[in-house]
Amino acid sequence: MELYLDSVNLKEIEEAFKLGTIAGLTTTPTFMHREGVKDVDAMILKLASIVPVLQVEALGKTAEEVLKEAERLISLGLNPKTTVFKIPVSLEGIRACKMLRDKGLLVNVHLIYTLQQAYMAANAGATYACPLVGRLQDQGHDALALVEQCVEMVYQYGYDTKIMFSSVRTVEHVRNAINIGVHTITVPWSILKKLTDNNFTELGTKQFYDHTLLITTKVSEVIRPENPIVQLRDTVMDASLKMTESGLGAVSLVNDLGDLIGVFTDGNLRRALKESGKSLLDKTMADFSFHPPLSIQEDDILEKAVQLIKENKVDNLVVLNGNKPVGMLDVQDLIKLDILG
Repeated sequence: MELYLDSVNLKEIEEAFKLGTIAGLTTTPTFMHREGVKDVDAMILKLASIVPVLQVEALGKTAEEVLKEAERLISLGLNPKTTVFKIPVSLEGIRACKMLRDKGLLVNVHLIYTLQQAYMAANAGATYACPLVGRLQDQGHDALALVEQCVEMVYQYGYDTKIMFSSVRTVEHVRNAINIGVHTITVPWSILKKLTDNNFTELGTKQFYDHTLLITTKVSEVIRPENPIVQLRDTVMDASLKMTESGLGAVSLVNDLGDLIGVFTDGNLRRALKESGKSLLDKTMADFSFHPPLSIQEDDILEKAVQLIKENKVDNLVVLNGNKPVGMLDVQDLIKLDILG
C-alpha cells in the first residue's frame, strides 16, 4: 500500500519525508488557503522540487479547461512523470481524465462518494480513484463498505486504477485501509506520526534502553563534576558550605594523602545540630567518628551502583579511583536518567 502525506505545510512535509518511506504528497486548494498561500504556482513548484510525486489540482468547468490547466502547470516546470493531476468526479471530469490519460498524463479522480463514480473513473483510465472516507462517515454512510467495493471492482474487472483511501481522521482508518487492501492511502501528518505509537512498545523500548545503560555505562560517565572533599581539620561549617555549593547531600572526608576515610552527610549534620546546637559549626571533622562509607570504583558499571543504593537504602555513593574520591553518585542522578524511580 502506497503511503502519501496529505499536506501543504512545509514543516510537516520536511518531517514526514525524512522517513524515506513516503511515496508522494497530495494537496488541495483548501490546504493552500488554510496555510495562507498567496502564490499558488510558486508553492506547487516548490513542493514538486522536494517530494517524489506531487498530486495537485487541475480545475476547470469543462474538460478542455482542465486539460489546459494541466498543460499550463507542466509548462511552469512540473515533471509529467511525477505529477498527478487531481480532478473532481463529474461527466466533464471523466472526459478530462480520458483526455489527460490519452496524453500520458497521470490523473487522480477524487471527491468520490459512490461506487458508480469510482467505476466511471476507472473506466476512463484514472491512475487513482479517491473516495473520501471521513467526509462520507460524517454524513452517516458506510464509507468502509464503499472503499471495499471499489477495491473489489478494480480486481473484478482488471482495471489499472489504484484506489486511494483519503479523508483520514484516525489511526483506526489506516488499519481499516490495510484490512480492506486499498492500493494507496493519503494521511495527514497528525495521524501519520502516531502510526508507530504503542504503550507496550514504549515500555519495552525503555526497558531495553535502561538495561543497556546499566550494563554498558561506567559510573565515571554519569557523576557530576563537583567533588566536595574535606579533611579532618576542616570545620562543620566548611563541610556544610561544600555540600551547599555542590548541591550534593554529602562530602568525602580524606586524610593528608587524599585517601578516603569517611563521609559526612546532611543527615549527620541534622543529627549533630539537634544534639549540639550552634556550637556544632565550630567543631572539626576530627571531632566525629566515621565508619568506612559505601563506595564504588569509577570504572564500575551503573548496574553495580544501582544495586548498592537499593540494597543499602542510601542516597549517595562515593566514587573512587583506587582509594581517592573523584566524585559522588547521588540517587537524584539516577532518577534523572530514569533508571531509578
